[in-house]
Amino acid sequence: MTTHLPIPFLILLLPTLLSAPFPVLSVETVPPKSYIEKQCDATRYPTLCVQCLSTFANSTAHQTPEHLARIALSVSLYRARFTRSFLVKVAQELKSLRPSREHLVVQDCLEQLADGVNQLSRSILELRGLWRGRGEAYWHVRNIESWISAAQTDAYTCLDEFRGKKMSKLRATIKAKVMNVAETASNALALFQRFVAARYGAGLVFNRHP
Repeated sequence: MTTHLPIPFLILLLPTLLSAPFPVLSVETVPPKSYIEKQCDATRYPTLCVQCLSTFANSTAHQTPEHLARIALSVSLYRARFTRSFLVKVAQELKSLRPSREHLVVQDCLEQLADGVNQLSRSILELRGLWRGRGEAYWHVRNIESWISAAQTDAYTCLDEFRGKKMSKLRATIKAKVMNVAETASNALALFQRFVAARYGAGLVFNRHP
């Protein structure tokens, strides 16, 4: 299930990320959507990538790998927070009815998503340090890759709870939302690695995105 991003949230979030100083890589000036589509070809979920980025990277000022990586990671964090909030409500409702296997599954999934939110939040903070030249790029890149990958693992661990089981409407909804978190994190990692390779060289990319 695809969730739509409320514009006010990312309007508040993105200025902080987009204002950090960094050397701008030269890019070909092309229509924004064409540039986004070209960059998203490097991701595992290009259609979702274009859908997420087109709303926020809609000017030539955003036609750099840095900006797209920032926006993709911000979108991924938003999706994770949105899904975590949804699971909190579901867990509370199930608990109020009676303790059940369903409640335990949702609670386990909630714990995974909460950790994923933490990992993505740390990644965004680390990005600021990277672009402001604080410390060695090697460690910033390694941390960011590790934390985004951990957020993906959290989402997939949650999804393991739903494999091979009869899909109720609730389970199907949860599965779709969590899958969306995993996919946006995957895209964010791919775009971050594309930026790192362009700025520092492919040798600094550790866990290369397939």
